Amino acid sequence: MQFAQKWASQHLKSGDVVCLRGDLGAGKTHFVKGLIQAFGGNEVDVNSPTFTLIHEYRKANPPIYHFDCYRLKSEAEAIEIGIEDYLYGDGICCIEWPERIEGLLPSPRYEIEIKHKGENKREIVWKAV
Repeated sequence: MQFAQKWASQHLKSGDVVCLRGDLGAGKTHFVKGLIQAFGGNEVDVNSPTFTLIHEYRKANPPIYHFDCYRLKSEAEAIEIGIEDYLYGDGICCIEWPERIEGLLPSPRYEIEIKHKGENKREIVWKAV
């Protein structure tokens, strides 16, 4: 989480999109919690929006929108929930399972891959696309 806070404060700004890739339990949601804290959000209870598809953290400045696309069956479903309004809005979008909506993702964006490297170790690789 400390890495996410530091990285976010150095790289992210309003309107950015962050795609989070990694296996179940890799730490994608924990990474989002660090981003929220980096922008002044005080939400302690940050959970993956697996069933709601999106959580909005408006106390952060800019607001952070956390998507979990795991349950989406098509890009059309993402369009139906209004994802494009978020992707091209003023907040920061964090998207878990972005491969489900690959054709909708804007450029530029950040791609972050989180890999398990032991019980309390992760490898985080990021790039700007």
